[in-house]
Amino acid sequence: MLRNDYPGQVCSIARSLEVIGERWTLLIVRDVMNGRRRFDELQKGLGVARNVLSARLQRLIEEDILERRAYQQNPERYEYFLTEKGLDLWPALVALLDWGDRHSPSPDGPPMLIVHKECGGAVSDRGICESCGKLLHARDARAVPGPGLRNATDNTEALAAR
Repeated sequence: MLRNDYPGQVCSIARSLEVIGERWTLLIVRDVMNGRRRFDELQKGLGVARNVLSARLQRLIEEDILERRAYQQNPERYEYFLTEKGLDLWPALVALLDWGDRHSPSPDGPPMLIVHKECGGAVSDRGICESCGKLLHARDARAVPGPGLRNATDNTEALAAR
């Protein structure tokens, strides 16, 4: 496992990275935010090794970013939900999504779009609905497939059909 401490750093960004800066961590948060809540769904969607996923989930629980809720007793199985602290990562995820779309764009367009649940308007990198102007929070928006994902899916299906 990579070290996750920043000795000698008196910095809020360094302290934040100690919690969410490990590889896979923000992608796990993204997927839980988008409705993937079960271990097998997360593992399949991310393609991450099971032991790594297990360790990251445990760390997110310990940091009060995720909570675990049983959905089956025998065998015991759990779903993962974001806490308020976890939902507070939404603006950072939206900003990273926008940054990636601007500076490492997919040739077919963005793979994911964030829209306001209420009016369907696009959400800016600042979490503001571009249609109605409301400042949004995680529960006010949802992710939808963008043209980059739709085209990637279409191309994958076309290649599989050959």
